[in-house]
Amino acid sequence: MRKNYLPGISRPKISLEKTNLPKINPIKIKLTKIKLIKISRPKVHLPTARLSMASLFPVLLLTILSCHTSPKYDTIIRNGTIYDGAGHPSFKADIAIRNDTIAFIGDLSAATATRELDAKGKAVSPGFIDMQSWSVTSLIQDGRSMGAIRQGVTLEVFGEGDSQGPVTDTMKKIEEKAEGDIKYKVQWTSLKDYLQYLEKKGVSTNVASFVGATTIRENVLGDANRSPSPAELAKMKALVQQAMEEGAMGIGSALIYAPGFYAKTDELIELCKTAAPYGGLYISHVRSEGNQLLQAADELIRIAKEANIPAAFYHLKAAGKNNWNKLDTLIAKIDSARKAGLDISACMYTYTAGATGFDAAMPPDVQEGGLDQWIERLKDPAIRQKVLKEMVTPTNAWENLYLGSGPENIICAGFKQDSLKYLTGKRLSEIAKLRHQSPEATIIDLVILDHSRVEVIYFLMSEDNVKKEIRLPYMTFGSDASSMAPEGVFLKSSTHPRAYGNFAKLLGEYVREERVIPLEEAIYKLSGLAAARLKLEKRGELHTGYYADIVIFDPAAVRANSTYEHPHQLASGVSDVFVNGVQVLKDGSHTGATPGREVYGPGYKDAGPSTKQ
Repeated sequence: MRKNYLPGISRPKISLEKTNLPKINPIKIKLTKIKLIKISRPKVHLPTARLSMASLFPVLLLTILSCHTSPKYDTIIRNGTIYDGAGHPSFKADIAIRNDTIAFIGDLSAATATRELDAKGKAVSPGFIDMQSWSVTSLIQDGRSMGAIRQGVTLEVFGEGDSQGPVTDTMKKIEEKAEGDIKYKVQWTSLKDYLQYLEKKGVSTNVASFVGATTIRENVLGDANRSPSPAELAKMKALVQQAMEEGAMGIGSALIYAPGFYAKTDELIELCKTAAPYGGLYISHVRSEGNQLLQAADELIRIAKEANIPAAFYHLKAAGKNNWNKLDTLIAKIDSARKAGLDISACMYTYTAGATGFDAAMPPDVQEGGLDQWIERLKDPAIRQKVLKEMVTPTNAWENLYLGSGPENIICAGFKQDSLKYLTGKRLSEIAKLRHQSPEATIIDLVILDHSRVEVIYFLMSEDNVKKEIRLPYMTFGSDASSMAPEGVFLKSSTHPRAYGNFAKLLGEYVREERVIPLEEAIYKLSGLAAARLKLEKRGELHTGYYADIVIFDPAAVRANSTYEHPHQLASGVSDVFVNGVQVLKDGSHTGATPGREVYGPGYKDAGPSTKQ
């Protein structure tokens, strides 16, 4: 861990930025009678040269001014309590920003700046990193990223299973056809193209992405339920190599959903072997978080070992009440792997409910071929009856979130068709009663009628387990949601409250109220640890020479205001946010600035002008 001060000193001694000032000796001036004679130009050697008072005055003025001019900065944040993002004890100091960089940390009482902020009584920390953002579409609609910025998030990381590149022309058409409330044209092909598209369009947060293992598979195999041939696997690995050299953070998989579910372990190992030499990270929504949780953990650990790649559990959890007691065993597995030298970590969201679709309530084999073929099969009476039976039959063959939660613990959050939006926010059990049919039949009919997977919230986790996960030393945090604003098109659908509250809930509820972990540790996990997992340079800490991604918040006031019933509510308590030195949030209000940049992984090879770390 990088230390900004000497080991053994609990609090850094902060001193004013020093300037070596010249000693000014008195200058003796001898007045003489001026003779009008022609002389050669004398060589002047201060302070013994003979000068007239008129010629000496500018020299004296310049010397005096140079002795008293203070450094000029763009911004000075004064009187704040500094949390450096490295987990060190907090301390009082000022921070100066010049251009996009932290220029100085210490006593700046004698310095001046174009903009000055008084952070007395507030925490000043590095910007938070959303390790699992789904803002890939919402940022196209609204680059302000209001939900994230109001929580202090300055970097959003995409790529759980699916990524926005590489995409074929066929994949572009499929994505455009599946669009919901937000409409857009897919104007990119590679993952790098997409990130640059966002920066050019204008976004307030920095953006980064893993390349999706599912996306790589779709490029070569479409939605087919089979393993790739050697030639096809070679094509997939070439796409991974290209993505890593274009700045992908690593490989991301989501193994409970079709077609990612169809990938065997050996296929994933080969893709990860390609990413590993570039310093990539393997992140995964593992094959099961419920009945087969421990077996799924074994698969992730095997991939990490055989591919020689660091790996992370995305949204680590034990899902379903019958599986809550498995969390301790899962943690023991991770600890054992770490002791054996494997680099295993995790991220999480701070809620007991997850959010996904009704595709996680049906067997993956009925979904082969994509959405259209899935729906056509559900219309077949024989297949429908088979699926209805499978939905209520316990199994280890696939992840059934419907059985893990039950109809009374499922909220329908988002429909594509306007004719079904009146059901938004209602529980599945309530909708089934309205339709006079079983919950399982209701699920199938809603998928058919909406021609989508339907966005739903599943209550699956234990509050005690959430706290236990927060305490894990290798835990980072991700919203697993889009960053939205409580206005316009976003209000056409509901959402999970984590979209507006994941990070504020950690700081307000679990740090301040529940005291699960101290504030220094929480900020470290939100910033420095996350940046280290991604192998980012000059981000994640408050350190001279680092990019000025800075958050100012009130630890006594920060809180999540979003709820399951009323999710579209911005968090409170964060007053000011800087991204790359530009103020995006001022006194709690968005400035409209969009200084966000694409942030590339350690394997990035292009030296073009858009290289931003």
